[in-house]
Amino acid sequence: MGVLNAVLDALRMAGSMAWQIAWSLILGFTLSAIVQAVVRREVISRALGDARPATLAKATGLGIASSSCSYAAVALARSLFRKGASFTAAIVFELASTNLVIELGIIMALLLGWQFTLAEFVGGPIIIVLMAVFFRLFVRARLIDAARKQAEKGLTGSMEGHAAMDMSVGGEGSWWQRLGSRDGFTSVSHIYVMEWAAVIRDILAGLLIAGAVAAWVPDSFWRHLFAADHPVISAIVGPLVGPIIAILSFVCSIGNVPLAAVLYGGGISFGGVVSFMFADLIIIPILLIYRKYYGTRMMLVLLGGFYATMVIGGYIVEGIFHVFGLVPDNSSVQVVAQGITWNYTTILNILAFILTAVLLVRFVRTGGREMLAMMGGGPDDMAGHGGHGEHQHHEHEGHGAHGDGHAGNEHPKGDAPHHR
Repeated sequence: MGVLNAVLDALRMAGSMAWQIAWSLILGFTLSAIVQAVVRREVISRALGDARPATLAKATGLGIASSSCSYAAVALARSLFRKGASFTAAIVFELASTNLVIELGIIMALLLGWQFTLAEFVGGPIIIVLMAVFFRLFVRARLIDAARKQAEKGLTGSMEGHAAMDMSVGGEGSWWQRLGSRDGFTSVSHIYVMEWAAVIRDILAGLLIAGAVAAWVPDSFWRHLFAADHPVISAIVGPLVGPIIAILSFVCSIGNVPLAAVLYGGGISFGGVVSFMFADLIIIPILLIYRKYYGTRMMLVLLGGFYATMVIGGYIVEGIFHVFGLVPDNSSVQVVAQGITWNYTTILNILAFILTAVLLVRFVRTGGREMLAMMGGGPDDMAGHGGHGEHQHHEHEGHGAHGDGHAGNEHPKGDAPHHR
């Protein structure tokens, strides 16, 4: 009975967190789908042909607008790189599209507090600048050329089909006219359901891990690990240990939020949470994908670069927030199992479930199930499947595509961009 009770405690904790964040996830994915419905991916690849500051700023903005799960973001970055985007810009796009997104900010505010949402959007640009400097100082053209040669092999990683789909709405008219059309409604429904399909595994895994950790690991363990009783040591240890825990969790950014709440309640520093949240791009499965996409040397460079910049970024963000008195007390974040009661969370969840049902029906009625079957395809399997606007959709075309446009190369003498 002891083991059974422990399992039930973990499931109860995970279920409680799932109920608390359900409406915020649905709201975030809906807003993300609306943005993605009016942003063409072919525009993205044309805009990222070099590593100038202005280009990296574009990569950040376009990444935010192209919200993706970690695996799809990594696959899309490789796709952009193959089409001619600079390697630095592609990686910046990857980081922004998985860590600087609406849904992540909403969930962090709900489970951790608004200060952590602000920290994510302050820390993101800092880490991007640090990564750009790192690439400029340590990544040579020869290594990028070798990575491009490896990328051109088109080896399959994860979520390749999803990354290749362009489900945005084309045609005439302003963005809001396109969004308000029947094609716009269809596009939003397809993007919404596909985004859920891409991340549901990681969200469930994150909730189960966080539930188990909260139920089974005593607070004394975390306080000892993070030196919580020694503020100076804790501030140093947190950003160093945070990414390591993320690497071992095997979970994407959104899925890591519940565990981040457990860790902060257990005593990890504010900067430790920041570095932990950004480290979803160096979890072990994604490192193996980097090796397949770009080769072993570039995988190791990405691991070292991401880890170093995330640690430094965690220190900088905590320092800034301490100066302005914005670091909340660890005791302000407590993960406790709560039952379902008639309150604002229940009302918002009911409304969110109705919205999901409407979008799901539209998805099924307009060919969405065929798209689900192609989510895990290879990087070149989507050739010939245009976006909603390209085919005018006619209520039955649901397949996205790679855009054909490409920008200049970061190193013009490297391998030519791949044409489809």
